[in-house]
Amino acid sequence: MSDAAAGAAHIVRVDPAYAGLIEAVGAFNPRPGDADAFNSLARAIVFQQLAGAAARAIHGRFTALLGGHPTAEGVLGTSIEQLRAVGLSGNKAASIADLALKATDGTLPLDRLDQLTDAEITQRLITVRGIGRWTAEMFLIFQLRRPDVWPVDDLGVRKGYAAIHHLPTPPAPKALDALGEIYRPYRTMAAWYCWRAVDTVLPETDLNLL
Repeated sequence: MSDAAAGAAHIVRVDPAYAGLIEAVGAFNPRPGDADAFNSLARAIVFQQLAGAAARAIHGRFTALLGGHPTAEGVLGTSIEQLRAVGLSGNKAASIADLALKATDGTLPLDRLDQLTDAEITQRLITVRGIGRWTAEMFLIFQLRRPDVWPVDDLGVRKGYAAIHHLPTPPAPKALDALGEIYRPYRTMAAWYCWRAVDTVLPETDLNLL
């Protein structure tokens, strides 16, 4: 049995409410990650609080500015003014510069993240300007493919959980944290199916980020 099949079987076993959704949606299939960890995090910063089309345009210009493949070293050799000229806000330009600095000074060892736990990666990521817990969790899920991440502050996960269980309102993050314990060690998969449960009401620009 594949990991995806084993995870789905576990989720249905501990919470039969997922059965119909998993049957309708099909196998766990999260979007591909980015070319590398640095680009994944830079993209996340660019996309924050922007609609999909605008974010993609700015990200395209940012990538072109850095020769088609941004690197930490390339960003450090680029001025804030140049970063802002491609459409980045002052805060986002400063955030990407801080990401580049921390990726090169040892604070965020992007070349050996596989040696760190989820908690250790999150703790280091949130030291970067503009990166909070939610961004760190999305990075763990989509870039690093960590199997047991449960992003309880994500509104889509909360709404999806409520839809799956026919709850009148989404559970609060603290309550959802406890409710998710039964899905270990496949909480990432459980969260992904929560997102899929609300696909019909989420705007397309939000779906493109998941």
